[in-house]
Amino acid sequence: MPPDSIPPPALDSLTTPLAWSDAGGAILGCNAAFSRWLGVSVRRLPGWPLAGLDAGDGRLAAALARTTMDESLRLRRARLRYADGEERFADLWLSRLDDGGWLLEVHPVDEFPGDDPALLLPSALSASLKGLAHELRNPLAGVKGAAQLLARRLDHGNGNGDSRELVGLIGSEVDRLTALLDQLLTPAPPRAHAALNIHAVLERVLRLAESEAGWAVRLVRDYDPSLPEFAGDADRLMQAVWNLVRNAIEAGATQVTLRTRAEHGVRIADAAHAIALRLDIADDGRGVPEELTEQLFLPLVSGRAEGSGLGLALAQQVAREHRGSLAYRSRPGHTVFTLLLPMPIEEETPSA
Repeated sequence: MPPDSIPPPALDSLTTPLAWSDAGGAILGCNAAFSRWLGVSVRRLPGWPLAGLDAGDGRLAAALARTTMDESLRLRRARLRYADGEERFADLWLSRLDDGGWLLEVHPVDEFPGDDPALLLPSALSASLKGLAHELRNPLAGVKGAAQLLARRLDHGNGNGDSRELVGLIGSEVDRLTALLDQLLTPAPPRAHAALNIHAVLERVLRLAESEAGWAVRLVRDYDPSLPEFAGDADRLMQAVWNLVRNAIEAGATQVTLRTRAEHGVRIADAAHAIALRLDIADDGRGVPEELTEQLFLPLVSGRAEGSGLGLALAQQVAREHRGSLAYRSRPGHTVFTLLLPMPIEEETPSA
């Protein structure tokens, strides 16, 4: 986000170190967090070249030379310092500003849980999302009101069963989006998990897919009906699966298959599980672009110009919230995202 679009007090309140430069790479300013982290006064940095902060092998200078106006770049474990100061190690997010300058976002490597930057959205992005959430609440309230008005008209006999179901779907999705916006504006602890039927979750997703894609995409159910209920957050899982299905539709798929199975003897990360739910979302679309394979689950990474790059990062986060994992394999015409969710041992087999 261009720094001049954020009031200076807001920048200084961010804990993420940020610095920005002109098109020639000369630093124009930084926030207080950057100054503290690098150990140099805010007043000494203006005019200093961004590339001059590189205390390593010149990767920062090389990135500045090759990054275009339409892309951003991440450098892992870069070494920075000012003049003869102490070296600092960090993961860097480098992106172009509208005026041709640069925005440098710094994430000290010891701030990442497990040294995995995909676990955290950059603080500047978080601030912008909160602003967006605030702006979206009013139009959502209008959509909710229109759906309620349509529901009252249908109650007076002016509609069929399908119309009632679609109006109900509009209302429930508005409620879900409103809850997500509330969570962005006022983060709350995760909700306690409750017993859920994964197939009920998938049916909600498929109803959304049918409404969005119509007859252009064939939606196939390949369910294992013997799967038991397990503890989870139905709304979060629905959000994750819907992101995966929508990605498939937007990748030009003509068929999307949702397949559920019980997987025995599964290892997820460093933990072994006797049984896990395996959910495959398979499609025949264009596949994952080769240049994105190493960073697909990172925030802001998207294969589409209009994409936000948040859907897969969110889906992976939901998997982790359930002690599970999300992986994929892809080639043109055949892509499969696999969600593994461990189940308690007592739920291994349903009662007779």
